[in-house]
Amino acid sequence: MKTTMFRGVIKTNNYFIEAKEISKILCMSKAYAYKVIRELNEELKEKGFRVVRGKVPRVYFKERYGIDEN
Repeated sequence: MKTTMFRGVIKTNNYFIEAKEISKILCMSKAYAYKVIRELNEELKEKGFRVVRGKVPRVYFKERYGIDEN
């Protein structure tokens, strides 16, 4: 996990999940993982959230795919 310092606040780059990790979790291709990201980002846009292209919030991905944190 990569950490960065911004204005005295330590941030981890663990908030978003990217296609590479999604493809491993779902045992699918990276292209399919990008499709999943696009679909989840569309759902978030419809709910009024801003999205980051090519990434999706890790918590939202796990919630939608029924992945338990434990």
